[in-house]
This record gives sequence, C-alpha cells and structure tokens, in this order.
Amino acid sequence: MVFAAGLGTRMRPITDKIPKPLVSVAGRTLIDRALDAFEDAGVETAIVNVHHLADQIEAHLSRRARPRIVISDERDLLLDQGGGIKKALPLIGDDPFFVCNTDAFWIDATPSNILSLAEAFDADKMDAALLLAPTRESVGVDWGGDFDLDAEGRIVRREGLKPYVYAGVGLMKPQLFAGVADDVFKLAPFFFEAARNGRLYGVVSSGLWLHVGTVAAIEEAERAIASRRG
Repeated sequence: MVFAAGLGTRMRPITDKIPKPLVSVAGRTLIDRALDAFEDAGVETAIVNVHHLADQIEAHLSRRARPRIVISDERDLLLDQGGGIKKALPLIGDDPFFVCNTDAFWIDATPSNILSLAEAFDADKMDAALLLAPTRESVGVDWGGDFDLDAEGRIVRREGLKPYVYAGVGLMKPQLFAGVADDVFKLAPFFFEAARNGRLYGVVSSGLWLHVGTVAAIEEAERAIASRRG
C-alpha cells in the first residue's frame, strides 16, 4: 500500500497546486520512484490511497502499466495512514503486505531493499519489519534518528540520538488492524506496540536513502544524486 493521500503541508507552496507524490526529483516523481522499486522487485499490485488533489494522482497513475494500480479513494475524508489501511483491508487480504511513504526513496541499492525486507520477514516471530536507513549517512535527515537495533535485529526505542531512521517502507500483518473501531487513526502506534512486544524487526537499507519532506530538500536530494552520478 502506497500512501499518497496526505496534504504535504511542509512542501507548500508547491503542494497547493501539485500533490506531494507528483513532485519531481531529478526528473522522476516521488510516487514513480516508489513504484519503480516495487515493480523491479516483482510486486504485481499497488493500492494507492488518494485525497489531496486526487484527480492529478489518478490521471498520472493511469499511464503506468506495472505494478497494477488500485485506487483507494479517500476524497471524502482523510483517514491518516492507519485508517487508510483499514479502509483498504478488503483489497489487501490476509497475507503480509508492504506499506510505503512517498516522501523518500533510495538510489544505487544492491541488493533490492524490497526483496531484502521480504526475505527477512518471519511471520512466526514478527508482526512487522521496517526498512531502516543510517541516520548520519542519509540525505535530508533533519532529526536525531528513530530507532536502534538489538543483536537479533529487533527494533529498540531509546532516548537520545539513534543510529537509524525509518526509511518509509515496511512489511506487516493485516491482522494487526482487526477489530479497530476507529476510522481515522495513525499507523505509528502499531509499530510501537509491536516493538514493545519484541515483534518489530528492522532491515538496514542498501544504497543512499534520501528524505524529501520540504522544498529545500528537493534541491539537496538533486545535488546528492548528481554527485553520485557525476
């Protein structure tokens, strides 16, 4: 499931007229960069939720052949990421599924970060697995990191600076949302609960991870890409 419904407030004024997933970085939109990674990994279907400037996203995605795009329409009410998943559960089914933000991507990843996450996932001991990027070596990280890892690869939440940031891609069980009564709710608390239960694991990404959450971050990301290509 690709999250494309947000308002993109930190990227205004661009996002007053263009939804954040359609912002281009080095000639490729953010949502296409995300979908490209899943296509390369062999993922066949992507559920994309839409709300802000939804018509633009739908029109753009109608030109993609792979992965197959299924739109989850949130035009009437923005549901946040957790609520967006709940709405899409009938489309997702019972098997673990990927989630993906559209304000970050990576380049030069070998092996595939998507395949690495899938290969590491063990449903017997994990409720979710998150792709992590090194806090200091990534681009556009303006905070002190999100997580640490223990010796067995479990995600640990600690105070102070953390060596890893959440890279915006995870793999999780749909059963985590069974019985949730609310329609609008956040996703992060489900990760935190899995961590408390020792069932949230992390996979460190390969390549260079770039976070593009602000207008200034677009230019920073393009400079980083140009320096790698140059």
